Amino acid sequence: MSRKIASHYALIDEELQPNIIIEVDDNGTITAIDHAVEIDNRAGVEFYPGILIPGLVNAHCHLELSYLHHAIAEQTGFAGFARAIGQVRGNYTLEERLRAASSADATMWSEGVAAVADIANDSLTLPIKGQSKIAYHTLFEVFGLATRSTDEHHRMAEQSTTSASVTPHSTYSLQDGIFRQICQTGDAPLSIHFLESDDELELYHHRGSLHEWYERMGWSCDFLHYGTPSKRIIESVPATRRVMLIHNCKATREDIAMMDAHFRSGVTWVVCPESNRYISGSHPPIELLRSMGCNIAIGTDSLASARSLSMLDNMRLIEGVPLAELLTWATLGGARALGMEHTLGSFAVGKRPGVVLIEGADLHTLSLLASTTTRRIL
Repeated sequence: MSRKIASHYALIDEELQPNIIIEVDDNGTITAIDHAVEIDNRAGVEFYPGILIPGLVNAHCHLELSYLHHAIAEQTGFAGFARAIGQVRGNYTLEERLRAASSADATMWSEGVAAVADIANDSLTLPIKGQSKIAYHTLFEVFGLATRSTDEHHRMAEQSTTSASVTPHSTYSLQDGIFRQICQTGDAPLSIHFLESDDELELYHHRGSLHEWYERMGWSCDFLHYGTPSKRIIESVPATRRVMLIHNCKATREDIAMMDAHFRSGVTWVVCPESNRYISGSHPPIELLRSMGCNIAIGTDSLASARSLSMLDNMRLIEGVPLAELLTWATLGGARALGMEHTLGSFAVGKRPGVVLIEGADLHTLSLLASTTTRRIL
């Protein structure tokens, strides 16, 4: 039996439109989108005060790190955070790790997340994702300057019962040969941590805390001849590859222009403002990305580096952006990055994106408040 669902506003064609009724069938597929008046009084229509949006798409998450919630101090800086991860990862049991990941998955679903680009370093959370109502694409992340093979990562991807592939961690954590091998094999999306801090750029000039840490550990890098992280990506990743660049806090106009010129279908710039605040107090260059017409999506990062996996909390940290645009980044932006836009990310006949209600927003100014929440209707 079909359902007709309405609210004060709905996100339609990247705009917040009033007087919309969304009709869905028993499978959640949209069968009709209608404009009407006095929809709160119409028979057979479920009316919810607030704003209806399609299911959210978390474009960057580390579900497996959910057990590290509150385990790492805030504002330690990039190098400090990286060291802390290594120090605390072994302090938890398998049961604790699984329980935390399962709880995080359930919370994301209830808050309206429909799909997640999830970074993984092992296969621990694959059973959770295989049973989840969320559509996961797992990116098995390769990192470590001593790493020479991706065989184990490809084996895990092949064992996954949900969509999965292999990706490099970043432009500073892999030697040249293996980075290029990953980037030039296959056509699945890549997710690359990019210019999250000054340390990444400074490394290419043989200075900064990341460079100093590597020297203390006796680690050398064979990729510094590229000169910058941007040039390394341009010279290593085919122009036809779909790429998500993560964090981007220190990306300049030149970096952005280089990337968007290189990648034929455009790169997706994934911002994770809560994680940036948590680790270093940095901010993604939102206005610069907007002014250059970039494809933008929103991610939560992990509970090791954020107070929550709430997409709404991350949106609240982005100021000066119209709500409709912000919601489009949090839905269609991530769906496009993952190649899921034909089924998720927007309300359109034939799609099955889910229906999520934003409650407690200011409907006069169309803005989010501290008390605003999201919950799943369908």
